[in-house]
Amino acid sequence: MEQQPKALARISHIETGVERTATTAVGENLAVLAPAAAAALNLLADAVRRGGADHDDIVQALKAAGVHEAFARVFDAASERVMDAADDPYDFDARLHADNLSGAAGDVRRAFQCL
Repeated sequence: MEQQPKALARISHIETGVERTATTAVGENLAVLAPAAAAALNLLADAVRRGGADHDDIVQALKAAGVHEAFARVFDAASERVMDAADDPYDFDARLHADNLSGAAGDVRRAFQCL
């Protein structure tokens, strides 16, 4: 009898548009990196749907991989960029936007604590 592998999927590399086209502009990098990150998460979702893992195994695998922390760091970085770009550090609109992004990072972290 043939043994089934335990891994649902093993992704060793995702080539992004940045690597294919060697662009250097920050906006262009984000324009291709964000969809690549979404594609990786969609691959993960597809692997979960196809696999026979239960809820606890899935959550533990996500926690062990640090998916929530990586996602939260994206919001933290965006919050820092908003404040770095602000002309006045006491600008209410900029601070509100940065605080909302930082709060989103906290929400992602708290969501995984509840699981």
